[in-house]
Amino acid sequence: MPKKALMVWGGWDGHTPKQAINRFHPFLTKNGYDVEVKDTLEAYADAALMGSLDLIVQCWTMGQLSNEAWEGLDKAVSGGVGLAGWHGGLCDSFRSHCSYQWMTGGQFLSHPGNIKDYEVHITNWADPITEGLSDFAIKSEQYYMLTDPANVVLATTTFDGVHDANSKGVVMPTVWKKRWGKGKVFYNALGHVAADFDVPEARIMTERGILWASK
Repeated sequence: MPKKALMVWGGWDGHTPKQAINRFHPFLTKNGYDVEVKDTLEAYADAALMGSLDLIVQCWTMGQLSNEAWEGLDKAVSGGVGLAGWHGGLCDSFRSHCSYQWMTGGQFLSHPGNIKDYEVHITNWADPITEGLSDFAIKSEQYYMLTDPANVVLATTTFDGVHDANSKGVVMPTVWKKRWGKGKVFYNALGHVAADFDVPEARIMTERGILWASK
């Protein structure tokens, strides 16, 4: 029986949520998943759907999560369903929802300089998500975030302070994984737009992280 994944997209269009989800839909299908795509957060309140899942991939920026939707999402992930996502689609989704932020491991604060060239440093080459990858350059938003000290950090970026002196020299987690109850959560701060995943390392880490998170 194939595994089942739910992909949820929506919110702010600037993060090209539908296009970004579409980048990874074929990857999941190729890896044997039965994929259902929804453009509503109320999918999380569908107990029958959530109870059938192995994996949730979310790309939804700046939204509101109803109590029913949060309870369904929390129950699924804490019960073992994987959760994966990137950029604002996972860690700038529900700014007023502290429990959700605890589950995902971080919350976006700023991106000094907006779209800029910067480096991503792999900090754990032994992890299957980053194995064989090298440090790389990307041109995108460089996320400054609040993060959970319990995260297992896989990659970081260092701020140069050119656009915000307060951030100079700050080493910021960029890619991490963590646990939420029996479930696994993967996050990649890259992916401002779908084209960011044209950078092979950004795409590969996300693909591997999605599979790692899955039940």
